[in-house]
Amino acid sequence: MSIHPTAIVHKKAEIGPDVEIGPYTTIGEHVKIGRGTKIMSHVVIDGWTEIGENNRFFPFSSIGLEPQDLKFSGERSYLKIGSHNVIREYNTIHRGTAAENSLTAIGDHNFFMAYVHVAHDCAVGNRIILANAATLAGCITVGDDAVLGGLVGVHQFVRIGAFAMIGGCSAVAQDVPPYVSVAGNHAKLYGLNLVGLKRHGFSKEQIQTLKRVYKHLFRSGLTQKEAVQAAREKWPDVPEVDHFLSFIEQSKRGICR
Repeated sequence: MSIHPTAIVHKKAEIGPDVEIGPYTTIGEHVKIGRGTKIMSHVVIDGWTEIGENNRFFPFSSIGLEPQDLKFSGERSYLKIGSHNVIREYNTIHRGTAAENSLTAIGDHNFFMAYVHVAHDCAVGNRIILANAATLAGCITVGDDAVLGGLVGVHQFVRIGAFAMIGGCSAVAQDVPPYVSVAGNHAKLYGLNLVGLKRHGFSKEQIQTLKRVYKHLFRSGLTQKEAVQAAREKWPDVPEVDHFLSFIEQSKRGICR
């Protein structure tokens, strides 16, 4: 363990082996940090925050502070961050609130570029890229392997599906299904995220099937309920199709069209 003499680390904080804490960084009383994590200068980590192994926090990040939620009244709430994440400069990642589920959760192998904001009670999966100044409002869910471009803003309670791609400067007010690309203000669908699917090893057969499902769902002229029901009958027992359709069925805000 290496702690710079100018860092302020509470004596009750739990610091794992091989952790590096840089100059002028502040670590609060209830913080737990896993082995191999590197925290650079001028980082603040506070609250009931648990951090996994081999993460990297760049200068001026604020992690685990009180949420920007008018319903918050000082109650105990939590932030949990997994392992192998990169958190670049000026990120703000807030704890949850008791009015929701009291937990903000971030998975593994994510890359948050500079000025990213993750608000209270978000659930962010694994291998996700949030480009510069991407902003998640409260209670947002982001599926694995999604990519959010720079300056993207996502409305409260929106769900973003796995392998989705959101173009830069988009305003996202409704759910983004898995596998698709969206862009604009407000964001609308622009087809499948073909580049992302190929990069993540989807076969030609899988991609062709998803293309047919996409065309059926959004260009058949059927209502959403009718299209989903017909798709289940036409493509039974296909895992990626079932995931696609289940996401749409579970939407409460509606989906980008």
